[in-house]
Amino acid sequence: MTAPSSDASHVHDLVGIGIGPFGLGLAALAEPLAELDAVFVDQSAGFSWHPGVMIDGTTLQVPFLADLVTMADPTSRFSFLAFLKAAGRLYPFYIRESFYPLRSEYDAYCRWVAAQLGTLRWRRRAVAVEEEGEHLLVTLHVLGADGKTTGVEQLRTRHLALALGTAPHLPPALADLADGDGPAPVLHSARYLERKDELLAADSVTVLGSGQSAAEVYRDLLTEAAPRGTRVDWVTRSERFFPMEYTKLTLEMTSPEYTDLHRALPESERDRLSREQRALHKGISADLIDEIHELLYGLTAHGRELPSRLLSGTALTGARRDGDGIVLDLAHSLTGQRAEHRTGAVVAATGYRPRDADLLAPLGDRVR
Repeated sequence: MTAPSSDASHVHDLVGIGIGPFGLGLAALAEPLAELDAVFVDQSAGFSWHPGVMIDGTTLQVPFLADLVTMADPTSRFSFLAFLKAAGRLYPFYIRESFYPLRSEYDAYCRWVAAQLGTLRWRRRAVAVEEEGEHLLVTLHVLGADGKTTGVEQLRTRHLALALGTAPHLPPALADLADGDGPAPVLHSARYLERKDELLAADSVTVLGSGQSAAEVYRDLLTEAAPRGTRVDWVTRSERFFPMEYTKLTLEMTSPEYTDLHRALPESERDRLSREQRALHKGISADLIDEIHELLYGLTAHGRELPSRLLSGTALTGARRDGDGIVLDLAHSLTGQRAEHRTGAVVAATGYRPRDADLLAPLGDRVR
């Protein structure tokens, strides 16, 4: 790849906005293409992948082959196996006999790739994209260490790739309570490790959500907080704590052939299929479900009362602060029964939503 030019009149072949795993993977795949002039920007100071849920021992839900590059270019020098070789961990990983890397190891891998790419520009916030004849003009705010704007840059490009990522989503009932005043913490799971000490000090914690993050937070609290006498409850509006579907015939749906078919469908049909196929990527790993059940079994040994409740099919309809605690209004989806649930802290593992791309509005239907 040709080195990015600092000349404001220079026209790049490609500008990428966002350097999460998707943007970083594109940058890594583009690197060996000598004829391609590309540059990638991100407002962050450097690569960081979900630091708030980097719980010790947690693993990816997908095998190591689903790294940044391998399925597109198995010969790439930016593969996860190349990282292990460089780190002196290839044989330990082989002997471990697991396809699933530690989450912390995957983060270290991505940082390793990012450190080798000269096409990444950090602390650059894209604020506008405009058409300029046959090209696109991208305006960037240059950010200082304090996050404040210190300058403005502009890039011209023939093509634009968006990898804006997602932002933590809180249910409306909790949005006004999160990070507010009061002794009872209410937070999204994205900040779990940052505020874990506060949670461990609470007399009770309620986890909301049905996916892998909710299960990991619940397991972690059950392991550390429950032995201290802290009650840990898990509430989800899903009808059950369902596993991620990972059978081999189902995995055929990740093939390029199925992907091409899916992309060619009308948008309404794609949306319907995405809803029906959410178990392919939204569920909990089967091993983690088994581990949680084993923990619960151990906690009830010798007639001990279980310091936890698991409530499925239960929706959050409201929430309020009450003294030194939080009161959650809950409704059961099958019986319609309503109840108040008092807790000393809330961790909402309620997913993420795509980041707004308002800066692309001037491009209209050119965005695909």
